[in-house]
Amino acid sequence: MNQGFSQLGTQLKTIWQELSIGQRFNLVLAGLVIIGGMVALGVWSSRPDYALLYGKLDDAEASRVLAALDDAKVPYRVNRGGGAILIPADKVYIMRMQLAAKGIPRGDGVGYEIFDKPNFGISDFVQRANYIRAVQGELARTISQVDSVESSRVMIVMPENRLTADSTRKPTASVFVHVRGNSQLATQTVAAIRFLVANAVEGLTPNNVSVVDNLGNVLSENSDGDPIAGLTSNQLSARRNLEQYLSRKAESMLEKVLGPGQAVVRVSAEINYDNLQRTEEKYDPEGQVLRTSTVNDESTDSLTANSSSGGTVGTPTNANSETNSVAGAPATRTNTKKKVTNNQFEINKVSSTTTQGAGGMRRLTAAVFVAQRFTGTGTNRVAQPRTPQEITRLQKIVEDAVGIQQNLDPLRRDSITVEEAPFSDPVGADTFKELEHQERSRMWMDLASNAIYPALGLGALFLLWRMFQNTPTDPIPLGVPVGAIGPDGTMAGALGPGSGGPITVEAFNQMVRENPANMTQAIRGWMSRNPSAK
Repeated sequence: MNQGFSQLGTQLKTIWQELSIGQRFNLVLAGLVIIGGMVALGVWSSRPDYALLYGKLDDAEASRVLAALDDAKVPYRVNRGGGAILIPADKVYIMRMQLAAKGIPRGDGVGYEIFDKPNFGISDFVQRANYIRAVQGELARTISQVDSVESSRVMIVMPENRLTADSTRKPTASVFVHVRGNSQLATQTVAAIRFLVANAVEGLTPNNVSVVDNLGNVLSENSDGDPIAGLTSNQLSARRNLEQYLSRKAESMLEKVLGPGQAVVRVSAEINYDNLQRTEEKYDPEGQVLRTSTVNDESTDSLTANSSSGGTVGTPTNANSETNSVAGAPATRTNTKKKVTNNQFEINKVSSTTTQGAGGMRRLTAAVFVAQRFTGTGTNRVAQPRTPQEITRLQKIVEDAVGIQQNLDPLRRDSITVEEAPFSDPVGADTFKELEHQERSRMWMDLASNAIYPALGLGALFLLWRMFQNTPTDPIPLGVPVGAIGPDGTMAGALGPGSGGPITVEAFNQMVRENPANMTQAIRGWMSRNPSAK
């Protein structure tokens, strides 16, 4: 076994000596390329896979995280901006839990964890300040969870506790938001942030919450001091929302029939914001109803009696001092009866109260533009106007979609206009061309970046092939079996019996150049004399 390896080494050494300088250079270069590729592949496959630990950190928080990673002896990478920190993927979740136990990173301010540690002996002022800090931190963290908000800060001003209550001193709050992509927050998002902050602080109203973005725009409006302005703003917002809703409703329906971008609809709505309350009382004199009846009954009776002419025995006749009385006149007694009836009647009355709230439709108008229809393609396009029946049909469809009432209510005076015209949008066309150019450039850049490495590999192979082509061809006895070359570098009986004594490798190569069949003959002869080599 060792003898075979020794003979193989001797043969390879002899072959190396027979190679020219160009052949040796190409062979060494090919070997180095293969070894370098294998080493690079091994290094690339053995390197750790890095994953994101934390992103979008400020400098202070990033420095704390890096210090903790250095203490834990964990390798890391930092991008150019410094806001993203990468560590090996198999250690991401472990390090996050370890850093969270240490309170790193703190995030947007300090939350209610400020009360986790017991603080004895602190004053009421410090306790109140810590509470405000905790509320600010929790609100900032919550607001940062909004999709369009990257980060936020909240500042709350609470009135001081005094012995006498002052109703004019109310809590206020300011919110600073850093918007993603330098865009502007939607009105609904701003309102949601204001209500969120107001409901988290006792006594705070949404109108006392100010919202400012990172571009310096004031996103909140306070209309408490001007009720007319506040009412006007709400009215304009309601009208704008109604008009946009009706316009989108009609456009989406027309696009299903005519195609995308083939119709433009604008609706103008005049809304009645008057609040009316009307009270009516109607009396019906024919509809009398007896309400009360009072009856007084009185009666008078008269009784007459005759008196005697004589007096009492023993009594003088002139004893009566009444000189005006008539002797022997009758005595009369009167009894009166009276009946009085008092009836009170109620007249029939109808009372009604009508309250009409704001929001009624006073007038509705719509303007519709329909793109002109063309037939043919390219330069052979010809305009084909729509018939009046088609325009009328489209007008009827839009009327029913947005709720226009013509000739039904004389107080509304609704109207609609449908016109057909060729659409022209040079800004949109230029924008489309620019986007198309950018998309084409991006596609070519992607293709170039994906093809650069295969091109370099093909270039290297082509260079090696050209170098081999330019190398002079020298026959190499690669087909000589192991052991055919002696220790002295000669080939004993290479051409079989009767071919003479030992010959050198140079002589054998010369014979092969003159007649390539000599190599086959030499191999067969040597194999016939060495059956064990088969």
